[in-house]
Amino acid sequence: MTEKSSAVVDRPAAEETGLSTIAIITLIGGAFLPILSFFIINVALPAIGTDLDASKAGLQLVVGTYGIANATLVVVGGRLGDAFGRRRLFLIGMAGFTVFSLLCGLAPNLLSLLAFRVGQGALAALMTPQVLATIAAVLTGSSRIRAVGLFGAAGGVAAAVGQILGGVLVSADIAGLGWRAVFFVNVPIALIALVAAIRVIPETKAIERLPVDGVGAVLLGSTLVLLLLPLTEGRALGWPTWTWIMLAAVLPLALTLAIHQRRTERLGRAALVPPSVLRLRGMRIGLTIAVAFFGTFGGFMFVFAIATQGEAGMSALEGGLTYLPLAVSFMIVSVYNARLQERYGASIIARGWAIQAVGYLACAAVVAATWPNVGPLNMAIPMLVTGFGAGLVMMPLFGVVMAQVPQEQAGLGSGLLITAQQTCISLGAATVGTLFLVLAGTSWGQGGALTAVEILIALVSIAAVPVSLGLTRADR
Repeated sequence: MTEKSSAVVDRPAAEETGLSTIAIITLIGGAFLPILSFFIINVALPAIGTDLDASKAGLQLVVGTYGIANATLVVVGGRLGDAFGRRRLFLIGMAGFTVFSLLCGLAPNLLSLLAFRVGQGALAALMTPQVLATIAAVLTGSSRIRAVGLFGAAGGVAAAVGQILGGVLVSADIAGLGWRAVFFVNVPIALIALVAAIRVIPETKAIERLPVDGVGAVLLGSTLVLLLLPLTEGRALGWPTWTWIMLAAVLPLALTLAIHQRRTERLGRAALVPPSVLRLRGMRIGLTIAVAFFGTFGGFMFVFAIATQGEAGMSALEGGLTYLPLAVSFMIVSVYNARLQERYGASIIARGWAIQAVGYLACAAVVAATWPNVGPLNMAIPMLVTGFGAGLVMMPLFGVVMAQVPQEQAGLGSGLLITAQQTCISLGAATVGTLFLVLAGTSWGQGGALTAVEILIALVSIAAVPVSLGLTRADR
């Protein structure tokens, strides 16, 4: 049997193949682990700084290098999966992610840790886009809705669980490992997922193998690096000249990328980010929503961790437990996601934004009234409401948008959405984090700064409601 005939390459074959429950859980693990690894590191940064004698700028790079490498290569990973087989790329990505997680835990100094974090982020970028692409290629109807809902839940739950688990591991100091445990914990989980993936995930690929647009990949990667690196490092370093030079170069390089992609597609070649896909109404609106959601969500998770473990005086464990209601609401929404989508369609996303706005305003009210005496108990209801609204935005988003993308470009579509997810989580932490730290340095203090950030995110959520209603029209 040839390689092509052994793979799922069209809809009839995909329907025959299906996905078992174990296969879906294994695939979702490929979305869960990379986000977990992004957020679990937050509470471990002080311990890393002490152990490896790292500056604040160096510690920001521990977070930033992972996010930049991941965001830069996700679209390429999606294209490679379409061309060479999504199961194959998933296995390569999971195996590499496991190895680099182990190496991060063994890192003897900051420089080696940064290098291993780049590798960890890059291999995660090969793995993650195969999750949505495989689901889109193999499942239909309510089965696909449920699976995509779990994918959406994985991101939010991983962010919350990352903070909780990081706090537990650092506080427990198991076998004297300290911060290294936050990397080692990935290894057994990834190994189990890897063994399961070999046995239960079917191979899928595009009908036609398209070459990867190397020039486009370099331009896209360079644009993201020029954007994310100075925003990640600028504040800690006092905004040196090179940060402004890099930011000034972002727009012309992005325009060069757009021109190259348009010309490549016009000549009938395989563009990395085809303008025809971006012209799809659902994709344009979906990417706009993704930028708004993941930018604000990533920013909130970052500044809330700083504030609660700063002026509020929470321990890493207490700070992590404050996220527990948010994780619980994500799980509740994931259980009922398919039914909610069947009843409300794409309009559920607009409803989610409205509920999320209420949640953030409730968080702001509690912080303003009780600061610095905030904790897991008095933040429980606001966090529960915030998580419920966020789940209603995140979980249906990927499925609604992916339904607009042609089957043969499923990897590309998922890559674009995940690039927006990873880029904006990093971008949100940098931009919202900078705003928070500037305000916290004034008479407002961290409590006032956190209140202002939460109100700002609530306003963004309200503004996103009419934009999200556009998906309802695109979904018809």
